[in-house]
Amino acid sequence: MRSAAILSSIILLALKTAFAIPTNLQGRSVTALSSSELSGFAPFTQFARAAYCPTSKLQNWSCGDACKANSDFQPTLVGGDGNAVQIFFVGFSPSQNSIIVAHEGTDPTQLLSDLTDIDILMGNLDSTLFPGVSSSVQVHEGFRDEHAKTATTILAEVKRLMSVKNTKNVAIVGHSLGGALSELDSLFLTLNLPSSTSIKAITYGTPRVGNPDFAQLIDSKVPNFKRINNEDDIVPIVPGRFLGFAHPHGEVHILSPGNAVSCPGDDDATDPQCQIQSVPNVLVGNILNHLGPYEGINIGTIFCT
Repeated sequence: MRSAAILSSIILLALKTAFAIPTNLQGRSVTALSSSELSGFAPFTQFARAAYCPTSKLQNWSCGDACKANSDFQPTLVGGDGNAVQIFFVGFSPSQNSIIVAHEGTDPTQLLSDLTDIDILMGNLDSTLFPGVSSSVQVHEGFRDEHAKTATTILAEVKRLMSVKNTKNVAIVGHSLGGALSELDSLFLTLNLPSSTSIKAITYGTPRVGNPDFAQLIDSKVPNFKRINNEDDIVPIVPGRFLGFAHPHGEVHILSPGNAVSCPGDDDATDPQCQIQSVPNVLVGNILNHLGPYEGINIGTIFCT
């Protein structure tokens, strides 16, 4: 089964996390999301789903239900092969009045993307791509190197579309590895676009990307950031906090269909409704939750229909 393959692709990370006990946890208040708030994520969930589809179908926006859900979307740049380079697309959504940037997540049948996931060493960000970032900020080297392959190409297209479409709105989406790339993109675009640009990022089932200094930088530079976790998904708890990784703010935890909470603050919650406590280790998690449903929408290669 593909679910077993996905599990094997993250097993090296998961084993390191299985018995890790989070430290320095802080109490915080969670708030329930309304039905309208949950439904508002749907267009972006469908964009994240579409990123798993073949480039030939993305170019003419004929990727089945995921494309039909955002039928007015106009793709202008499609790239990647799902192996050496994760599939990505950029375009304009009239209904959102926004440029959309989407990244594919891990296809476990593609070896190179799996190796990107399990390369867990941390290193500094490229100062050319991320100007002015402190050397104390470190990120997962596999995610960093994958992001660098498409960063300047995506930036150029976003700049072009901002001019052509006369918009200052940019939304970045992705699931799994695609979520990690989108998290990096949210900072990269913030640092390289005019300060008047309105940037938001919505990620799904995203692993930890960097150290606490990186998380705090996302907090300060990308205030409109949401990372959505589904029920007992184990991917958001890897790589482990004991390895020096941390999530930024913006957690939305789906507890069950139609029932989700917002967990303010960073990756340090004691509230049992937040991911770090509801899934303290992979032994109590469920990898199938990684695929969804995210409010009725499943994400992954097998759902590109």
